[in-house]
Amino acid sequence: MKAIVQTGAEEVEVQEREKPTPGPDEVLVAVHSAGLCGSDAHAYKYDGGYEWIPIPRIMGHEYSGRVADVGENVDQFDVGEKVIEEPIHDCGTCFQCKNGQGNVCQNFSITGMHKDGAYTEYVTVETQHLHAVPDAVPLNHAAITEPTSIATRAVLDQSATTPGDNVLVEGPGPIGVLVAAVADSLGANVLVSGLEQDAKYRLPLLENLGIETINAQSADLEECAEEYADGIGFDVVFDATGHHTGLGTALDHVRKGGQVVVVGIPNAASEVTFTAAVRGELEVNTSYGSTWTNFEQALRLMERGEIAVDEIVDTSYSADEPAAAFEAFLESETCKPVFQFSD
Repeated sequence: MKAIVQTGAEEVEVQEREKPTPGPDEVLVAVHSAGLCGSDAHAYKYDGGYEWIPIPRIMGHEYSGRVADVGENVDQFDVGEKVIEEPIHDCGTCFQCKNGQGNVCQNFSITGMHKDGAYTEYVTVETQHLHAVPDAVPLNHAAITEPTSIATRAVLDQSATTPGDNVLVEGPGPIGVLVAAVADSLGANVLVSGLEQDAKYRLPLLENLGIETINAQSADLEECAEEYADGIGFDVVFDATGHHTGLGTALDHVRKGGQVVVVGIPNAASEVTFTAAVRGELEVNTSYGSTWTNFEQALRLMERGEIAVDEIVDTSYSADEPAAAFEAFLESETCKPVFQFSD
């Protein structure tokens, strides 16, 4: 079977691998579509914090497919059923897992990193990590369930966003775009800020979704925030930049009594003064990963047509030339590349 394999820093190649066989408690999934995200790009570059990934490694963790075969003990899924995987597997036994916080498990493993992933034609998965995909959700849409679940957690669980709120989302990467889409589905007034590199593809993408944007390098974000948020600041600011300056910018533009939610993982240490935050009684929260419920929320939002998946996913990149997708992503020339492995 065909597989996209990382063989070194910024080196990926298409190889032939042996088709796996499901164990007694596993299913064999025929992969339909698999997306590329920021963590995949960091792994591709072999950035700091990703050097532990064994090389060579079949990449990919966000995907959809159909059950192709089942192990002898499996009775929850049938051959032909549409499924997606929760790719971050918790251990179930550490304090966090027992405390209902499996998304921050001490001993988690990630498909495509700790073990071979979904940039291939077939994968084996234990049934506890699978979700059935609703009939109304096409497989090419279901492929972005995992990043959408991260957005549903950030907006629905970790933020106080309500209809009519003025919301700023910093960073129009995949998570920022999906956070904006989920907040917009609630009826919030959403503005997304980006940089010059985002002006060609990512900001126009959001504008096509009916979400307002600003290029913070060519326009005055302070002035725009004053006008957009009636001079009092945003009710909620999501930092999805993954940059160490993101939190400081968020604190500058949230209103007194408002909330900041950090979704992107900062790329370096942040130096932030909290004097104004304390005096303004700001709430600063974080959001990491997602839960079983967040996956179900993501699927239901897609089932209802609340997320404009066709506009968000970019299927123009071939699984036969994967490096082009990684390089385009790193240059902000695309937002959510999705490889297709079957019809």
